[in-house]
Amino acid sequence: MDSQQVAAHAGAGLSVKAVELAVALCLLAGALVVIVSNYGIGAGWAPDGPEAGYFPMRVGIIILVCSMLVGVQALRAEGTAVFVTWQQLRQVGVILGPLTVYVGLIGVLGIYVASAAFMAGFMVWVGKSAWWKAALIGVGVNALLFWIFEIQFRVPLPKGPLEAALGY
Repeated sequence: MDSQQVAAHAGAGLSVKAVELAVALCLLAGALVVIVSNYGIGAGWAPDGPEAGYFPMRVGIIILVCSMLVGVQALRAEGTAVFVTWQQLRQVGVILGPLTVYVGLIGVLGIYVASAAFMAGFMVWVGKSAWWKAALIGVGVNALLFWIFEIQFRVPLPKGPLEAALGY
């Protein structure tokens, strides 16, 4: 038995059928947004040629039809194959949850402070490093990145209150 069959017998996880239906619904929603928004800006043929939404709306229609076909195919398929087990999904969550918080903090704290906190947090939480080592490495790496991007290359990256207090 391969890992998918073992997981299917255990009954623990998301089925391929459920994931395919979710993807079909997401694509369908996106296609509807594209169709409606491009219809609003003009998706017809004007005297001087196609309007701004002409081609994007047709692409939206193609995506809509394809998403419906994927949905129908998923509904007809057998629902026993496991796409991902709950344990595998938890492992993804260990990264995805903190990464989502990190991305949100970039706008508030700036990329350097948020990155230092993210690195140090992962070193302590996942890597079981000592907090002082994690803090030292997080701050040191991001100070180096600040020097490289802001001072040497003059590439402005999102900054927060700390950089503003330092005059950047």
